[in-house]
Amino acid sequence: MSYQPPLTLTARMITLIAEISEQIGQLLAVDDSRQTPQLRRSNRIRTIQASLAIENNTLSVEQVTAVIAGRRVLGLPREIQEVHNAFAAYESMPSWKPASKVDLLRAHELLMQGLIEECGQLRRTGVGIYRGDQLVHMAPPPSRIAHLIDDLLAWLGASDWHPLIISCVFHYEFEFIHPFADGNGRMGRLWQTLILSQWRPVLAYLPVEAVIRDQQDAYYSALSAADRMAEATPFVEYMLHALSLSLREAIKSESATDPVTDPVTDPVKKLLETLGGRALRISELMAELGLAHKATFRNNYLKPALAAGFVEMSNPLSPNSPNQRYLTTEAGRRKVVRAKQ
Repeated sequence: MSYQPPLTLTARMITLIAEISEQIGQLLAVDDSRQTPQLRRSNRIRTIQASLAIENNTLSVEQVTAVIAGRRVLGLPREIQEVHNAFAAYESMPSWKPASKVDLLRAHELLMQGLIEECGQLRRTGVGIYRGDQLVHMAPPPSRIAHLIDDLLAWLGASDWHPLIISCVFHYEFEFIHPFADGNGRMGRLWQTLILSQWRPVLAYLPVEAVIRDQQDAYYSALSAADRMAEATPFVEYMLHALSLSLREAIKSESATDPVTDPVTDPVKKLLETLGGRALRISELMAELGLAHKATFRNNYLKPALAAGFVEMSNPLSPNSPNQRYLTTEAGRRKVVRAKQ
């Protein structure tokens, strides 16, 4: 008999699936002018920063943006390498098939190159997962890894369960097996995004990792509860809730306008026009734009502009400096000129 991961379908799961499906419809209904490549890139950067932060990478969103843009950043070489690897992995995601073992190994090699010797290889030693000094999970022995992964991928390729359930179950089962010497957490999150993106492409850019980063205790508690029950049920409920929260934030971010100003159809363009050839602080930019809410400014104006390489920091080595100013790059100036033509 083929492998079937143990799961109890609950009323909460059904409710969350209906809620998520409705939210995806709302997200797709947002005016296409707001779903710009710059916003997708900004969300991708938030995803990478959050997924790495869960694994104790200390780089901020601004620093990750600078690394991806090829600018110098003051940070640990390993953390900078993690950013480069993660960006390359997420950018390669559309070429992978979720049920392919070859692609799974290739993705791990890309994600962990230069960080561990066994990148792209199943682990050959035993491993326990600790939180502090406490052992929270003893992974299966290496002699069973290949068989367990083959069974899981075969199930993934043949399952007729709802894709939302499939993605969450896979994530849990993958973490339980812990097939690699390192990088299992970021691989599990990457592969869940891959599964979801093949169901609804808009989910390729959903930064659910940011929710997990902010709820790490709940994330690990759900994994532990699933281990104790010997089935994925608690973790599936947690992940569906995290997906719903992330979609709610995405809808709010893409459709939000600041209550003290008229709606703008291109916040990045407005920011670039306001900057001109000057170098301004956040407070100065917000004042000139007539914005009162810093979160709206960061999410709709500054982060997309930074992610697209249209705006840069005066001091990228110290992104949180109180003297930090923002100025238009050459690419940003070209965008303004084209917009006026």
